[in-house]
Amino acid sequence: MAEEKKGSGKTYHITQRSEDGMWQVKLANGSRALKRFRTQKEAIEYAEKVSDNQEGSIRVHGKNGKMRKK
Repeated sequence: MAEEKKGSGKTYHITQRSEDGMWQVKLANGSRALKRFRTQKEAIEYAEKVSDNQEGSIRVHGKNGKMRKK
């Protein structure tokens, strides 16, 4: 599992929604989720596919909202 990928494209953030506990993938500075998932693992897999296509990077946040480390 890659927690962060570096690139020159868009940055995708994976966070847990406080309203329903679902995990979401959002663009940096985006106001809406691109997609929601039941598990963090599913969100990471989706973000990896999208970021690979866009040469982007991924930032995974823990349940507390703080950025996770490698």
